[in-house]
Amino acid sequence: MHLKDIASILNIEFSGESFRVKGLNTLKDATKDEISFVANSKYVRDLENSKAGAIIVDEKNKQYVPFSSIALVVEAPYWEMAGLSKYFAPSIEDNSLPEPKIGEGSKISDKAHLANGAVIGKNCTILAGVYVGSNSIIGDNTILYPNVVIYRDCKVGSNCIIHANTTIGTDGFGFATNKMGQHKKIYQNGNVIIEDDVEIGSSTTIDRAVFGSTIVKSGSRIDNLVQIAHNCIIGEGSVLVSQTGLAGSSELGRNVVMGGQSATAGHLKIAPFTTIAARGGVTKSIKEGGRTFAGFPLTDHRTWLKLQAKITNLIK
Repeated sequence: MHLKDIASILNIEFSGESFRVKGLNTLKDATKDEISFVANSKYVRDLENSKAGAIIVDEKNKQYVPFSSIALVVEAPYWEMAGLSKYFAPSIEDNSLPEPKIGEGSKISDKAHLANGAVIGKNCTILAGVYVGSNSIIGDNTILYPNVVIYRDCKVGSNCIIHANTTIGTDGFGFATNKMGQHKKIYQNGNVIIEDDVEIGSSTTIDRAVFGSTIVKSGSRIDNLVQIAHNCIIGEGSVLVSQTGLAGSSELGRNVVMGGQSATAGHLKIAPFTTIAARGGVTKSIKEGGRTFAGFPLTDHRTWLKLQAKITNLIK
């Protein structure tokens, strides 16, 4: 799309030099042929350093747009970005792509469906009810059990095992809300990358990124009934136990262990070799690795055990 057409969609006047826009991206990652947005003043530093060709902003933050970018000034940037995201969403399936490619030695059930553009590596096992979307890539020696769904543009590495009914690449839970309480979908135009030697249990969901990728790094082990939201990064060798839930943009270092029904708030980081005990709630970043935490609010595991013992004594 041309920038002048985007300005028309946003219902704003445009008199600058137009250019062809290839997509939306974050302030940090956007390039000169992409558009970004800012809806919160806490991202002013990212705004000032952004290389985006154009940035959707409100009047208050217009002054921070760099000279190299064009300011698209609107009343509600987040709401307008949500509406614009639809125009950059690829088609769910693309029949213009070539027929699926299947590597030597792979066994594909007659009841599985591979969309055009899908690529299956060597010696894979794809069982009944599996769906692999357009432009998705499955590495060598990977097993997809019945009813596994891989949405478009996702990548699964080699030597992976994904158990029944798990879904990779679903839309993240993203929407904008206006002053009237109406909701507008933010189209999730990123993907999911599962690296090599990852095992994922049944009925787990890993959401695709809004921009960029949700990533599960090599050697990770994910149990049944786990929810990983958009733009999360799971470090190498991490272990997520059943009913763990990660909110959007949570970033786990390597070998993080999260016990059953534990959870994170969004946009935080957990240091490598951290353990979160069952039902632990992480509400802020953990910067020191190698420790074990428990409870909600989260506290050192030994302190939490002592606290529980004192509470028990109080009610005797």
